[in-house]
Amino acid sequence: MQDKSDERLLAWISLTLVLLLVSWDLSGLDMAVARLSGSIDGFPLREHWLLTSVLHEGGRRVSWALALALCLGVWWPVGWLSLLNLSQRLQLAVGTLAAVMVVAWVKSRSGTSCPWDLNDFGGLAHYVPHWAGFWEADGGVGRCFPAGHASSAFAFVSGYFVFRQVSPRIAYLWLAAVLISGFGLGLAQQIRGAHFVSHTLWSGAMCWLVAWCVDLVWRHTRRLQPPFFTAVDI
Repeated sequence: MQDKSDERLLAWISLTLVLLLVSWDLSGLDMAVARLSGSIDGFPLREHWLLTSVLHEGGRRVSWALALALCLGVWWPVGWLSLLNLSQRLQLAVGTLAAVMVVAWVKSRSGTSCPWDLNDFGGLAHYVPHWAGFWEADGGVGRCFPAGHASSAFAFVSGYFVFRQVSPRIAYLWLAAVLISGFGLGLAQQIRGAHFVSHTLWSGAMCWLVAWCVDLVWRHTRRLQPPFFTAVDI
């Protein structure tokens, strides 16, 4: 019964999240927020060392290092990972990598260009809502929606779903760290003109939905057959 109530709660959270993001899209606030850091002359902080070298390049390297650590941790767990059994550690790694791949796949097919490519900010493209960008070209290079850089943090949200099975406290700490990191990296890119707010928000939502789906698969697999991964590591 607990699993059923948990699934209903997560379903309502996910539905509410999507409805809030659709409301943001309909508000038309993306351009207004972008104009806070950019103008017809472009984005003055586009090449700032803190935003580029530290938060962009540095953040990406840290993310890949952590993803590699999670994959290695499936077999050689340390720290909090040692609280999880083999199946749970595998879910964490699969959920994280799946979220990255889904965001990258959507991004590769999007015709939406970045704010710094738009004529409103000195570029050549014209503004097209990001969902319309899948069938309507905006005259730019596209491939800017959702925010790939923010997903390098949001993708780790799978840890919340895994750790809530063994320690709610760790699960919430993990979730807080993921959200702070994801929105921090997203904000840095927004200030540079690399993304709109909605790009960051949808990146986070996609990662959450992928992690939730992976969690559902893992839960139902455990119900259908005895767990082949036990708490005793091999």
